[in-house]
Amino acid sequence: MILKILSHPIFVNLNFHMPMLVDLSHPLILLAGENGSGKSTLLWSIYHAMKGEEMDGFIYKVDKKPALPKVFLFDAEQHNPRMHPELFAGNPQMQEFVQMASHGQVMLSMFQQTFPSLPEGTLLLLDEPEMALSVSNQRRILKMMMELADQKKFRIICATHSPVLIDAPETYVINLDNHINRNVTPGDMGAEGASTIQ
Repeated sequence: MILKILSHPIFVNLNFHMPMLVDLSHPLILLAGENGSGKSTLLWSIYHAMKGEEMDGFIYKVDKKPALPKVFLFDAEQHNPRMHPELFAGNPQMQEFVQMASHGQVMLSMFQQTFPSLPEGTLLLLDEPEMALSVSNQRRILKMMMELADQKKFRIICATHSPVLIDAPETYVINLDNHINRNVTPGDMGAEGASTIQ
């Protein structure tokens, strides 16, 4: 599955050549790069494209888009579970737990209970889920992500700064720092002059 970003105001300001070709064919993809490199912007762009939504100035095309039962985006910075009790509707024990537990414990519970309850084949988009987690718990969520991909056929795309996640051999890393101002598309991809994000 390839996302072709033909126009995007933020990526133009970041000096990416258009179109950007983003390889989304792997089951567990990590978006890496410096602060301000476009990781969260790309994650939200994928979210809008997979849901078929329009966004001002964002023109895209998805080649070989799979039929996804659900697209779920969890932004650990914006969606603190304590501030969103609706995430645990119908589960009063979990609502009580999120009020008492640490931020890291709540994040682990999302991986243990909330994400696995999503439908098989879900596209799970995560923005810096490791923020509140220790190194050992970052290893735990990597294992949980692999299990979701293997057992429930999830596709997972995660924006992260975590070396634990980025250096894991099981993950496919897209480093946005390597593709700014780069004209690297071979002619056989049909988009000469593009930034190829793969």
